[in-house]
Amino acid sequence: MFDFFAGLDFWIAASLVLAFGFVMAFEFINGFHDTANAVATVIYTKAMPPKQAVVMSGIFNCLGVLLGGVGVAYAIVHLLPVELLINVNTGHGLAMVFSLLSAAILWNLGTWYFGIPASSSHTLIGSILGVGIANALITGIPLAEGINWKKAMDIALSLVVSPTLGFLLAALLLTFFLRMLPLSKMHKTPETRRALDGKKHPPFWSRLTLVLSAMGVSFVHGSNDGQKGIGLMMLVLIGIVPTQFALDVDATTYQIERTRDAAIYLQHFYQSNEAKLAQQFPASKPGNNVSEMPPKFKCDPAETQQTIGKLLLVVGNVRDYHDLAPDTRSQVRRSLLCLDDTAKKISKLPDLSKRDKADLDKLRKDLTTTTEYAPTWVVIAVALALGLGTMVGWKRVVETVGEKIGRQGMTYAQGMSAQIIAVGAIGMANVFSLPVSTTHVLSSGVAGTMVANRSGLQGSTVRNILIAWVLTLPASIAMAGGLFWLATKLFV
Repeated sequence: MFDFFAGLDFWIAASLVLAFGFVMAFEFINGFHDTANAVATVIYTKAMPPKQAVVMSGIFNCLGVLLGGVGVAYAIVHLLPVELLINVNTGHGLAMVFSLLSAAILWNLGTWYFGIPASSSHTLIGSILGVGIANALITGIPLAEGINWKKAMDIALSLVVSPTLGFLLAALLLTFFLRMLPLSKMHKTPETRRALDGKKHPPFWSRLTLVLSAMGVSFVHGSNDGQKGIGLMMLVLIGIVPTQFALDVDATTYQIERTRDAAIYLQHFYQSNEAKLAQQFPASKPGNNVSEMPPKFKCDPAETQQTIGKLLLVVGNVRDYHDLAPDTRSQVRRSLLCLDDTAKKISKLPDLSKRDKADLDKLRKDLTTTTEYAPTWVVIAVALALGLGTMVGWKRVVETVGEKIGRQGMTYAQGMSAQIIAVGAIGMANVFSLPVSTTHVLSSGVAGTMVANRSGLQGSTVRNILIAWVLTLPASIAMAGGLFWLATKLFV
């Protein structure tokens, strides 16, 4: 499993182990930083004892990571432009990984210490953006090319829309409960139920709903946030030992053939639309891409035919990637990423038919079948780190979510509404491979129920959450960018 260590220079191997440690630390911190939100309502409403709740949450977080796939993982990775991903070397890979992870860990620990429900997703995305922007400034490329801004805008939109929907939908769901079941015991707080009914736990159906929805929140959190850890781990592996992890060497013959067929289809598509595409993607002027740094490769849509030709010469009869030399695998990965980038650009052309756009979208999935993957041991390691992190450090954020968002205590119905909406919102984000913030979705859902219940909000807590929400991106961008600049000056 770890045979890739064989032949590595001692310092590279040591750096790789250290980078693994940083990723595991980030996921562990993510566990007790974010997952406290998944158990806040069941603990506060006495639906489950704290120890049982966090163990349950840890287990379902693990399951979420194991079963969640890698769509969100590579949505995070592809925030970085394709040119940076295909040209990363060991030195830049180390600088990139340690800079973004250090910034993310520092911000997460700081907000956790003060009990502020800040977002690990915001932190990680800001850190990646900071590295991309710093890399653009250092290498002299335009900022417009230093980040995959289209992907960044899609993710930013999901991070803004999801808590807004969480607030509104949770408020609407609670309003529905209030109108349809106005006399139900679900509208009591733990304190009023103890005073009036002399009972410690919520009514049966409320308790069952709270427990099941908490399991759901933990599962979708694991499948969304756990994938971010998987994406980070793949950045580490591809950045530090690219020849070993450039392609999924365990890909089946069928997957390899799908990839090859996609390249052939793109070749035919390019040939049949050659005149139109030549106007949209004219050939680069001589020296345009090589004057800065000759060894550096840049994807050029005008060279698509040549790229496909070279690719097919290498993989034309390959049935097993193990048959390719490590350096050749890196070349194949670079070609596949370039072709995927070209297909993405072509699919955005305004006069392209819907059918052609749909075909190109399917083609892109086939092109990346063997580049967007994660070894099983990576998935298991991230699942364990996130699950174990869930079981510690939850008290600070639970107190904030349960008692400090609203002016009054949370009722059972409020906890149910916030959790049900969180499961739905994060689950839909997983379907569309969009990273969202469990913290913001759930805490905004709780705030929405407080407004719907006319309980009022505690201004100081809401203000702190909003300040953290606003500051997380610029702070993590600045920290990661600064650390990356420093690392490249000192060590690269």
